[in-house]
Amino acid sequence: MTETSSAQKIAPGPPGHPIVGNLEQMRKDPLRFLLDARREYGNVVRLKLGPMLVHLVSHPDWIHYVLAAHHENYHKSADYKTLEPLIGHGLITSENGLWERERKLAQPAFHLDRIKAFGTLMTDAAQAMLERWQGYAQSGQPFDLAPEHSRLTMTVVARALFTSDISDEASEVGKALTIALHRAEEVSQSLIPIPLSVPTPSNRRVQSAIRTLDKVVYGMIEERRRSGEDRGDLLSMLMAARDADSGETMNDQQLRDEVMTLFVAGHETTANALTWTWYLLAKSPPVARRLRAELDQVLGGRAPTVDDLPKLPYLLQVVQEALRLYPPAWLIGRTPIQDDEIAGYHIPAGSTIMMSQYVTHRHPDFWEQPEGFDPDRFAAHPPPAYFPFGGGPRVCIGNNFALIEARLVLATVAQRYRVELVPGHPVEPESMITLRPRYGVQVTLRPYQPAQQPQPAAPAPAPRPLELRGRVGGDGA
Repeated sequence: MTETSSAQKIAPGPPGHPIVGNLEQMRKDPLRFLLDARREYGNVVRLKLGPMLVHLVSHPDWIHYVLAAHHENYHKSADYKTLEPLIGHGLITSENGLWERERKLAQPAFHLDRIKAFGTLMTDAAQAMLERWQGYAQSGQPFDLAPEHSRLTMTVVARALFTSDISDEASEVGKALTIALHRAEEVSQSLIPIPLSVPTPSNRRVQSAIRTLDKVVYGMIEERRRSGEDRGDLLSMLMAARDADSGETMNDQQLRDEVMTLFVAGHETTANALTWTWYLLAKSPPVARRLRAELDQVLGGRAPTVDDLPKLPYLLQVVQEALRLYPPAWLIGRTPIQDDEIAGYHIPAGSTIMMSQYVTHRHPDFWEQPEGFDPDRFAAHPPPAYFPFGGGPRVCIGNNFALIEARLVLATVAQRYRVELVPGHPVEPESMITLRPRYGVQVTLRPYQPAQQPQPAAPAPAPRPLELRGRVGGDGA
């Protein structure tokens, strides 16, 4: 349905209900609906989601335009406000001067040299997970990878950024986070969302979940204030920071929002990336064999280190390809401050631009056999249609942290076990705020031993690092 006038050209899009527009189609199956919309109507698709006017933009040139080249005309879209009960006004939801201040404060904690120092912490957490898996391996009992990876990444981010150990609370925190994220997704797709203050059974569950998360985060803050210790971690940096104008430090609520944001974002996406990667490897035995051959040659059964990663190019390609097919942050929203034009189509101020990594990463103009799992496509420079960490100034602050952690964990586990899918168990993506496996990923384990002790490998050329500064860089913070 394309309308034109002498002044404006309106983008095409699917017909919808007179009142709710395409909202029910989006609710039913967001991933399929958006894929079909791009295929049928092109790279700029006009949608109506209840009262919201939305344009799905799928071409990398125009994604770059919104996220980078003209980012000053675009704020985060209104649906990010659904996260505020969980993460408050932290790095993900803040704008303008507040965001700039928060980003500047957090950036030193994510410096590459600092992240490299966390390598041993990451492999130690992976080894602890493997110890828990021994019973599964001996009995052949199936188990779900998703909560296991959530517990692991939760442990890593709490220790790395906040020097805190929350391993005992990991299961409870994981359940609470799932409840809070489900609520945010439901609100984002509701015509008339019920305020969280209304004591419905659902809202009471959400409030209880947030209290559980707050107990953990405020506990970190209280312990640090009580000790007065400067541990040189992100929490100490935040507590020492002073407002440039007033000279005041952050109060507990401000600290809570920053810590909650980085705690949630720092573990949720990496946990999902690891789970999806194992799913893809289990479905692709030739890829898994090639990955293990590289690990055997370079590592010879020992624990990986950050210094080993440049010698493991195929490991990076596997992670990159998994992030292409199942990007944990699968959708980015922006709102134009002033009227704009994209690909010749009128984009009114206050509307929403929707950019989906899941859709663009499957765009047949940029990817051959886009549904296939082929890490070799990343042996060369990835096309601009690849932005698992967002792009522009708000590219994910934790991208290097996530890539290092995912590779170290995969390399540690792959040398010990073969991960096999439980036959008949359904695995499908659930498009919440992040892209989770709806029913988990049930697996069994088989011990892995190399056929023979590998010979020491000749030094391999360093692979091209994941490009984050190209046309287009989960939405980042």
